[in-house]
Amino acid sequence: MQTPSPSSAPTPEPPTPETQPAEPRAHAAPSNVLEAPEEVLTTLQKDGRRRWMYPVLSLGSWLTRRRVVGYLLIAIFMLLPIIPVGGYPAILLDVLHRRFHFFGLTLFANDTVLLMLFGIGVLVSVVLVTALLGRAWCGWACPQTVYMELVFRPIEALVEGPASRRQRQDGQELEIDGLMKKGLKYGLFLLVALVLAHTFVAYFVSWGDLLTFMTSSPSEHWGYFVMMAGVTALIMFDFAYFREQMCTLACPYARIQSVLLDRDSLIVSYDPARGEPRGRRSAKARKEEEGGAKIALGDCVDCGACVRTCPTGIDIRDGLQMECINCMQCIDACDAIMLKVNKPVGLIRYSSLNAIEQQPRRVFRPRLAIYVVVLSVVLSVFGWLIIGRSAVDAGVVRPNNGAPFMELPEGQVANRLRFRVQNRSGEEATFRIEALEPAGTEIKYIGSGDLSLEPSEMVHVDAWVVAPAAAFHSGSTPARFRVTDGGEANVELSFKLLGPSR
Repeated sequence: MQTPSPSSAPTPEPPTPETQPAEPRAHAAPSNVLEAPEEVLTTLQKDGRRRWMYPVLSLGSWLTRRRVVGYLLIAIFMLLPIIPVGGYPAILLDVLHRRFHFFGLTLFANDTVLLMLFGIGVLVSVVLVTALLGRAWCGWACPQTVYMELVFRPIEALVEGPASRRQRQDGQELEIDGLMKKGLKYGLFLLVALVLAHTFVAYFVSWGDLLTFMTSSPSEHWGYFVMMAGVTALIMFDFAYFREQMCTLACPYARIQSVLLDRDSLIVSYDPARGEPRGRRSAKARKEEEGGAKIALGDCVDCGACVRTCPTGIDIRDGLQMECINCMQCIDACDAIMLKVNKPVGLIRYSSLNAIEQQPRRVFRPRLAIYVVVLSVVLSVFGWLIIGRSAVDAGVVRPNNGAPFMELPEGQVANRLRFRVQNRSGEEATFRIEALEPAGTEIKYIGSGDLSLEPSEMVHVDAWVVAPAAAFHSGSTPARFRVTDGGEANVELSFKLLGPSR
């Protein structure tokens, strides 16, 4: 088994070493704040090998809030495929039958405009939230972060101990005790992965059908068993091995955030004017500070707590970086240290660049106005189309085989057409097809022509459309049909019938 390399985070030390020589305090950021880091990514060594992360959990108000939000999202994820709304689960993405149920609303594969508007709405919402709150999605709502930091890492700490012990053990040859702990950890990981995989698949087949598949022979529904095994393997690979590299290497969102953020966007920020020049304190230096004596050092005691607690291994004091996921762990860690050294909290805080530099901050700015307007238009059109949807959807085409039309002895012209009728209501309904134009047109079904449909059911009906020959001019005539249930469910269809040239 490959031995993970230790993290680049400094070894924990008490924030009270020696005092630096007294100099006039510099309020400008030192050169090391502006220098580029040695590694391109914090998850890689200089030679390109994997750098394993052992973040130290920092308790604080931000972690408490994230736990509340995260566990609530996990509960919602687990319950949405179970809670029934309108006869279906709250969310059911029935790809096999091309039906998508969202809280009682059913969209079909031919609802391309609605699906497109939904996708645009989600995209614009992400852009708007990023411009306002930075990468709040990544640190607070992304499944990768929520399950990694609130499920898998706590299991790891429970079985193998705190981060410092795990780092020390991974740097040594494993003994029997260590192997047993590793086996228990990965066994629990596998159990969680199975639960998550089953829940994920339930979004596509519903829990009722999934339970039926689970209790029957795998050969009867082998496709779903393959899907289950594949999803479980992917979850295990991600959370047991790939981990934070999903955020730093694979996720494209981190790479586009630079164009979504501006100087007024909220981000996790370090205050260099207050913290620099950083340096460690001795007991004597702390007494001088408490007595009001002027010293050269800023408030940052260079303890490294913000680096040790970061799940992606960055030093937030180097400024905003692509790997930062707004988890706020560095804020909790720094605030705890500031309280210990009798300094005000907020050296690292959730703020904007303009606020950190004491520049005017604009809450309302042109780009936000544009995002809000676009999102409002998209949601308005989406709502208008939903409200105006008919309980029946229909279409008509001409089959590819056979003659385009037939002339009948009675002086009529017959066109063979295929009607598609779909019941979009939430209950069983019976529909009929009526010919509105040209006058005297009749519809003669080929076969039963049964249009009694269950909710969401769709049928194709072949029929002969027989129209008077006098209605045809220059080889064709416009026709109109109506599909109705006799009530409010109505849809009209226009089609061109072919016939002889007169």
